[in-house]
Amino acid sequence: MAAKDDQLSKRERQAMDIVYRLGKATAEEIQEEMPDQPSYSAVRALLSILVDKKLLKHTRESRRYVYEPAISREKARDTALRKLMRTFFDGSPGKLMASLLDAKDRKLPPEEVAAIRKLLDEQSRS
Repeated sequence: MAAKDDQLSKRERQAMDIVYRLGKATAEEIQEEMPDQPSYSAVRALLSILVDKKLLKHTRESRRYVYEPAISREKARDTALRKLMRTFFDGSPGKLMASLLDAKDRKLPPEEVAAIRKLLDEQSRS
């Protein structure tokens, strides 16, 4: 995904979340799921942008398009996380993790701490 394409507007994120959740959907189905429903033409324009960004792909079924993700949710998440790390943490996973663990108003449940320790142990062995 190109650098200019890795930022999504609020509506684009909403549409992507809906398509990921449903697996595939028409513009009408996406419109019905959106909060503060935009017009049908606005949804179609939004979906066209997401296709141009290569985040969605579509097939024609009868007289309508059916949209589905062009990339996995995991790949989209990883791309967003890398951008966040570059933007706010000098590209450092350690600085990102330290920020998450240093928040005084956030207390991680023991099972999340154990999962993080396990991942760190696995990482140090590889």
